[in-house]
Amino acid sequence: MTIRLKNAGKRFRLDWIFKGLSFSFEKGHRYAVLGPNGSGKSTLLKVLSGHVSLSKGSVSFENPAGKVEPDGVYRHISYAAPYIELIEEFTLEEALTFHAGLKPLLPGFTPAKLYEVLALPRSRAKEIRFFSSGMKQRVKLALAICSDTPVLLLDEPATNLDTQGIEWYKQLVADFAANRLVVIASNDPHDAEFCPTHLNILDYK
Repeated sequence: MTIRLKNAGKRFRLDWIFKGLSFSFEKGHRYAVLGPNGSGKSTLLKVLSGHVSLSKGSVSFENPAGKVEPDGVYRHISYAAPYIELIEEFTLEEALTFHAGLKPLLPGFTPAKLYEVLALPRSRAKEIRFFSSGMKQRVKLALAICSDTPVLLLDEPATNLDTQGIEWYKQLVADFAANRLVVIASNDPHDAEFCPTHLNILDYK
């Protein structure tokens, strides 16, 4: 899928979060959206996911079969962010099975395989609410990266991860995000060091 922004702007009340943004996010490429906290990175990712509408300009979603209508965009996108909550009453096994029933996993993946990738031993029957913040972040990232979608959006992916967790996340992207459109928003360029194209949100204020 390709996502195209033309003269895009988003405003909340009188404040422009960003404006004058024309950019194409192309299939098979990796992009970093950079900027400090509160600069509008998350708002831009929400626009790219189809969850937030623009105040000005346009956004279009296209795949090889043609234009994708906004109400069907969610089928093509996987999204992980600190503000997207897990169902904390589920055990880890229930959460993985529930997710797999909503969105197909990558070819060859099952909830059992996903559990192996998570590398969280003895956590299968543990309720999510008892997980540490770093464990929850691992689950969010694994669910997004290991879903079979052409677009992967990751907002502050290293949030709550220790050094080992950050390396785990980067390896997951390397192993399972090839040939997908990947957009990573972060205030730390190291989180998206494998993205050759950088877009600084402060350039569109």
